[in-house]
Amino acid sequence: MTLHQGYKDYFSGESDSYARYRPGYPPALFDYLASLTEDHALAWDVGTGNGQAAVGMAAHFRLVIATDASETQLAAAVPHPRVSYCRALAHQGGLSDRSASVVTVAQALHWFDREAFFGEVDRVLPPGGILAVWGYGDLTMEPALEEIVVRLSKETVGPWWTEDRRIVDEGYSSVQLPFQELASPPFALSASWTLPELVGFLATWSAVRRYRAEQRLDPIPQVAGELAARWGAPDRRYEIRWPLFLRVSRKP
Repeated sequence: MTLHQGYKDYFSGESDSYARYRPGYPPALFDYLASLTEDHALAWDVGTGNGQAAVGMAAHFRLVIATDASETQLAAAVPHPRVSYCRALAHQGGLSDRSASVVTVAQALHWFDREAFFGEVDRVLPPGGILAVWGYGDLTMEPALEEIVVRLSKETVGPWWTEDRRIVDEGYSSVQLPFQELASPPFALSASWTLPELVGFLATWSAVRRYRAEQRLDPIPQVAGELAARWGAPDRRYEIRWPLFLRVSRKP
């Protein structure tokens, strides 16, 4: 499949790590989204990456079509009997008109051609259908460790975050959704991680990958050493949280 030349692929080179080290979404999020519609036949998860959101939605829907523009991301996606993975751009999903009752986008809307994507959502959703987009920003954890992570993000690789990342930091507040927005409850991601798991997560950042490519230097080993000096026992686990922002709209 030939994809549009404007497609920006920041993740294919780290697909296995992305699947292994990204935090999971809370089941309560998918319970809530399923409660917004009586029709649980089909959901469409767009920019699915490794399929985290698609598998979560599959607990409530008979079929989830999960699309992503990255072939290697899809190759690393979690298999599930009710999830069908397909390679496609966000605004060219290939679903039938009015076929999906819910469209979800997890931590990916900022990469899309949003005007074209919202047009595709309008075509795919029936009246009453739901569009749900969400993401998460900076982690919180033990302050002495969080300080090191913040320094990596804001100072070391700060200039290598793309402009698209800005709307994540804003919680998608500047994005105008295509339908009437609904109030939604708060959610958060959480994990209990060892040092290697945290370091693996940091290495998946798109800004880290761009820094490596342009500076020909890997910032992760130094950060790992700084974290190790404050971590304590090698097998110690720390609780980590990411506040999740969720915006939901219903097609009239």
